[in-house]
Amino acid sequence: MAKYSTGSGGGGDDGDACELCGSETASLRKANVAGAELLVCADCEPMGENRHTDRKKREKQGGTRDNQPANRKKRAARNTAKVMDASGGTDDWVENTEYDGDSLPYLVSGYGDEVTEARQAEGLTIEEVAEEVEIDESDLLAVEEGRAIRADVGGSVIGKLQQRFDIQLAES
Repeated sequence: MAKYSTGSGGGGDDGDACELCGSETASLRKANVAGAELLVCADCEPMGENRHTDRKKREKQGGTRDNQPANRKKRAARNTAKVMDASGGTDDWVENTEYDGDSLPYLVSGYGDEVTEARQAEGLTIEEVAEEVEIDESDLLAVEEGRAIRADVGGSVIGKLQQRFDIQLAES
């Protein structure tokens, strides 16, 4: 049969030949090649436009042609885990360390405005207050802007500001 036939005849009496390469086989599959539905062999099937949907179907069923894991992220995670296992890994978690020791308490509504008003009432700058209570200026700015949680400000910063300005920032 001629290459790129429409399957409606010509060449081959038995009809068991691939319409792309002409090889004789008993297991032909339909494939959409350049808009034409053709009966193709397993070797020519990847040339069809439906190859992507067929691959996605196989991946949903748990694998690809090579029996590899279907999900690239899972494969990447497995490879990373293997490398970490082989190298001994790095564990940033240090035993006997209190990670929750400086946790941020529940803050009152409008805590940032409270700090800003108290600081301005005393005529102090952010830099002056930060130096006086020994905290980072960025932490003080985050508190005043109401971003203490997002900026990962420690509870000790809130405690120092409450003590310095004699204000209530944490809920009781």
